[in-house]
Amino acid sequence: MPYGFSFDLTKMSKSFFKELARVAREKNVHRRIGERARSLAEKFRIHELTGLNVSDAITLVEDLVDIHARNLSERKKFLETKRRVLFLPHCARKYMDKRCQAHFDPNGPSYHCNQCSPDCLVNQATELGKTRGYDVYVLAGGSCVPQILKNHSYKGIVGVACSQELKMGGEHIANSELRGQSVPLAKNGCTNTWFSIENLKRTL
Repeated sequence: MPYGFSFDLTKMSKSFFKELARVAREKNVHRRIGERARSLAEKFRIHELTGLNVSDAITLVEDLVDIHARNLSERKKFLETKRRVLFLPHCARKYMDKRCQAHFDPNGPSYHCNQCSPDCLVNQATELGKTRGYDVYVLAGGSCVPQILKNHSYKGIVGVACSQELKMGGEHIANSELRGQSVPLAKNGCTNTWFSIENLKRTL
Protein backbone atom coordinates (compact mmCIF):
# COMPACT_ATOMS: atom_id res chain seq x y z
CA MET A 1 0.00 0.00 0.00
CA PRO A 2 1.81 3.15 -1.22
CA TYR A 3 0.32 5.57 1.33
CA GLY A 4 1.27 5.27 4.95
CA PHE A 5 -2.38 5.74 5.86
CA SER A 6 -5.76 4.26 4.97
CA PHE A 7 -8.69 6.20 3.62
CA ASP A 8 -12.30 5.60 2.62
CA LEU A 9 -14.02 8.19 0.43
CA THR A 10 -16.94 5.97 -0.55
CA LYS A 11 -19.34 7.98 1.61
CA MET A 12 -18.23 11.36 0.32
CA SER A 13 -20.88 13.42 -1.44
CA LYS A 14 -20.84 13.66 -5.23
CA SER A 15 -20.26 17.38 -4.87
CA PHE A 16 -16.79 16.64 -3.47
CA PHE A 17 -15.75 14.86 -6.66
CA LYS A 18 -17.37 17.53 -8.84
CA GLU A 19 -15.38 20.14 -6.97
CA LEU A 20 -12.20 18.14 -7.51
CA ALA A 21 -12.88 18.09 -11.24
CA ARG A 22 -13.66 21.82 -11.28
CA VAL A 23 -10.44 22.72 -9.51
CA ALA A 24 -8.46 20.46 -11.85
CA ARG A 25 -9.88 22.28 -14.88
CA GLU A 26 -8.69 25.68 -13.67
CA LYS A 27 -5.75 27.17 -15.48
CA ASN A 28 -2.38 26.89 -13.71
CA VAL A 29 -3.95 24.91 -10.88
CA HIS A 30 -0.58 23.29 -10.17
CA ARG A 31 0.68 26.63 -8.84
CA ARG A 32 -2.08 26.82 -6.25
CA ILE A 33 -2.71 23.14 -5.63
CA GLY A 34 -1.62 23.18 -1.99
CA GLU A 35 -3.91 26.08 -1.15
CA ARG A 36 -6.86 24.56 -3.03
CA ALA A 37 -6.28 21.11 -1.53
CA ARG A 38 -6.36 22.57 1.98
CA SER A 39 -9.56 24.46 1.11
CA LEU A 40 -11.25 21.30 -0.22
CA ALA A 41 -10.10 19.20 2.72
CA GLU A 42 -11.54 21.74 5.14
CA LYS A 43 -14.75 22.41 3.18
CA PHE A 44 -15.67 18.74 2.96
CA ARG A 45 -14.24 17.88 6.40
CA ILE A 46 -12.08 15.10 4.94
CA HIS A 47 -10.06 14.69 8.14
CA GLU A 48 -13.21 14.36 10.24
CA LEU A 49 -15.11 12.01 7.93
CA THR A 50 -12.16 9.75 7.20
CA GLY A 51 -10.23 9.93 10.46
CA LEU A 52 -7.15 11.23 8.63
CA ASN A 53 -5.05 13.94 10.17
CA VAL A 54 -5.10 17.28 8.35
CA SER A 55 -1.73 16.75 6.67
CA ASP A 56 -2.69 13.33 5.27
CA ALA A 57 -6.08 14.65 4.14
CA ILE A 58 -4.40 17.48 2.23
CA THR A 59 -1.90 15.08 0.65
CA LEU A 60 -4.73 12.86 -0.55
CA VAL A 61 -6.71 15.76 -2.01
CA GLU A 62 -3.58 17.17 -3.69
CA ASP A 63 -2.95 13.83 -5.39
CA LEU A 64 -6.59 13.48 -6.49
CA VAL A 65 -6.57 16.97 -8.03
CA ASP A 66 -3.28 16.20 -9.77
CA ILE A 67 -4.77 13.00 -11.25
CA HIS A 68 -7.88 14.81 -12.50
CA ALA A 69 -5.73 17.53 -14.07
CA ARG A 70 -3.51 14.98 -15.80
CA ASN A 71 -6.54 13.06 -17.09
CA LEU A 72 -7.95 16.24 -18.62
CA SER A 73 -4.68 17.25 -20.27
CA GLU A 74 -4.13 13.76 -21.74
CA ARG A 75 -7.73 12.97 -22.70
CA LYS A 76 -7.68 14.07 -26.34
CA LYS A 77 -4.45 12.26 -27.16
CA PHE A 78 -5.59 9.17 -25.24
CA LEU A 79 -8.79 8.96 -27.31
CA GLU A 80 -6.66 8.94 -30.47
CA THR A 81 -4.82 5.77 -29.39
CA LYS A 82 -5.75 2.41 -30.89
CA ARG A 83 -4.23 -0.38 -28.80
CA ARG A 84 -5.14 0.01 -25.14
CA VAL A 85 -4.61 -1.83 -21.88
CA LEU A 86 -6.47 -1.77 -18.57
CA PHE A 87 -4.61 -2.37 -15.31
CA LEU A 88 -6.72 -3.38 -12.30
CA PRO A 89 -5.66 -3.86 -8.66
CA HIS A 90 -5.99 -7.42 -7.34
CA CYS A 91 -6.86 -6.01 -3.90
CA ALA A 92 -10.31 -5.06 -5.24
CA ARG A 93 -11.27 -8.72 -5.71
CA LYS A 94 -14.27 -9.87 -3.68
CA TYR A 95 -12.23 -12.66 -2.10
CA MET A 96 -8.52 -12.73 -1.37
CA ASP A 97 -8.42 -16.45 -0.54
CA LYS A 98 -9.16 -19.74 -2.32
CA ARG A 99 -12.74 -18.71 -2.97
CA CYS A 100 -11.33 -16.48 -5.70
CA GLN A 101 -10.66 -18.69 -8.73
CA ALA A 102 -8.35 -16.26 -10.47
CA HIS A 103 -4.98 -17.80 -11.28
CA PHE A 104 -1.68 -15.98 -11.31
CA ASP A 105 0.48 -16.08 -14.42
CA PRO A 106 4.09 -15.22 -13.49
CA ASN A 107 4.88 -14.61 -17.16
CA GLY A 108 2.20 -11.90 -17.30
CA PRO A 109 2.75 -11.08 -14.55
CA SER A 110 -0.89 -10.80 -13.54
CA TYR A 111 -3.97 -12.60 -12.31
CA HIS A 112 -6.48 -13.90 -14.85
CA CYS A 113 -10.06 -13.41 -13.69
CA ASN A 114 -12.21 -16.53 -14.06
CA GLN A 115 -15.46 -14.65 -13.38
CA CYS A 116 -16.34 -16.75 -10.34
CA SER A 117 -18.30 -13.99 -8.55
CA PRO A 118 -20.72 -11.80 -10.55
CA ASP A 119 -20.66 -9.13 -7.84
CA CYS A 120 -16.85 -8.96 -7.73
CA LEU A 121 -15.59 -5.51 -8.72
CA VAL A 122 -12.59 -6.94 -10.58
CA ASN A 123 -14.84 -9.34 -12.49
CA GLN A 124 -17.14 -6.49 -13.53
CA ALA A 125 -14.25 -4.25 -14.54
CA THR A 126 -12.53 -7.07 -16.46
CA GLU A 127 -15.68 -7.80 -18.44
CA LEU A 128 -16.19 -4.09 -19.12
CA GLY A 129 -12.62 -3.65 -20.33
CA LYS A 130 -12.69 -6.68 -22.62
CA THR A 131 -16.06 -5.64 -24.06
CA ARG A 132 -14.49 -2.32 -25.02
CA GLY A 133 -11.48 -3.94 -26.66
CA TYR A 134 -8.89 -3.60 -23.90
CA ASP A 135 -6.34 -6.16 -22.84
CA VAL A 136 -6.90 -6.52 -19.08
CA TYR A 137 -4.34 -7.28 -16.38
CA VAL A 138 -5.13 -7.74 -12.69
CA LEU A 139 -1.95 -6.70 -10.93
CA ALA A 140 -0.42 -7.58 -7.60
CA GLY A 141 1.40 -4.23 -7.68
CA GLY A 142 2.65 -1.41 -9.86
CA SER A 143 6.05 -3.06 -10.27
CA CYS A 144 4.44 -5.47 -12.77
CA VAL A 145 3.59 -2.68 -15.22
CA PRO A 146 7.05 -2.07 -16.80
CA GLN A 147 7.43 -5.74 -17.71
CA ILE A 148 4.00 -5.84 -19.37
CA LEU A 149 4.62 -2.62 -21.28
CA LYS A 150 8.01 -3.89 -22.41
CA ASN A 151 6.46 -7.00 -23.94
CA HIS A 152 3.54 -5.30 -25.71
CA SER A 153 3.11 -2.29 -27.97
CA TYR A 154 0.27 -0.56 -26.17
CA LYS A 155 -0.41 3.09 -26.90
CA GLY A 156 -3.16 3.85 -24.38
CA ILE A 157 -3.26 2.90 -20.69
CA VAL A 158 -6.03 3.06 -18.12
CA GLY A 159 -4.85 2.39 -14.59
CA VAL A 160 -6.98 1.76 -11.52
CA ALA A 161 -4.97 2.12 -8.34
CA CYS A 162 -4.24 4.14 -5.23
CA SER A 163 -3.92 7.81 -6.15
CA GLN A 164 -0.29 8.01 -5.05
CA GLU A 165 0.60 5.04 -7.26
CA LEU A 166 -1.29 6.56 -10.19
CA LYS A 167 0.57 9.82 -9.74
CA MET A 168 3.90 7.99 -9.86
CA GLY A 169 2.75 6.02 -12.92
CA GLY A 170 1.77 9.23 -14.70
CA GLU A 171 5.21 10.68 -14.07
CA HIS A 172 6.80 7.45 -15.35
CA ILE A 173 5.10 7.64 -18.76
CA ALA A 174 5.20 11.43 -19.07
CA ASN A 175 8.18 11.40 -21.45
CA SER A 176 7.01 8.46 -23.53
CA GLU A 177 4.56 8.04 -26.40
CA LEU A 178 2.08 6.33 -24.08
CA ARG A 179 -1.13 8.15 -23.22
CA GLY A 180 -2.79 7.40 -19.92
CA GLN A 181 -5.98 7.84 -17.95
CA SER A 182 -6.41 7.09 -14.27
CA VAL A 183 -9.21 5.89 -12.02
CA PRO A 184 -8.23 6.37 -8.38
CA LEU A 185 -9.37 4.07 -5.60
CA ALA A 186 -12.00 5.63 -3.35
CA LYS A 187 -11.03 3.17 -0.61
CA ASN A 188 -7.49 1.92 -0.23
CA GLY A 189 -5.84 -0.82 1.81
CA CYS A 190 -4.52 -4.32 1.16
CA THR A 191 -7.98 -5.94 0.80
CA ASN A 192 -11.54 -4.86 0.02
CA THR A 193 -10.42 -1.78 -1.86
CA TRP A 194 -13.03 -0.02 -3.98
CA PHE A 195 -13.30 2.10 -7.11
CA SER A 196 -16.25 3.42 -9.07
CA ILE A 197 -17.35 1.28 -12.01
CA GLU A 198 -19.25 4.30 -13.34
CA ASN A 199 -16.05 6.34 -13.26
CA LEU A 200 -14.26 3.52 -15.10
CA LYS A 201 -17.00 3.40 -17.76
CA ARG A 202 -16.60 7.11 -18.41
CA THR A 203 -12.84 6.75 -18.64
CA LEU A 204 -12.58 3.78 -21.01
